[in-house]
Amino acid sequence: MSVADEITRYVVSEYLPGTAPEELDSSYDLLDTGVVDSLRLLQLIAWVGERYRIPMDDLDISPENFRSVDAMTALVTTARTHAATG
Repeated sequence: MSVADEITRYVVSEYLPGTAPEELDSSYDLLDTGVVDSLRLLQLIAWVGERYRIPMDDLDISPENFRSVDAMTALVTTARTHAATG
């Protein structure tokens, strides 16, 4: 399963119950639509850090990086690349 698929499944299961993963567009803005509020954002940040073993010091916790599945996938990919070359 790809990173994008894992993130999509998590977002749907935690924040959009009753929605099929394939129904969530990867660019859907989770923040502007209110799907993810400030408390849920903290939960999402923690999950991404734990799931992909990205130390909090290395995790850019800007809300922009958690706005959509695409943004989170890019964050994880960048963190992995940085760790591999690091």
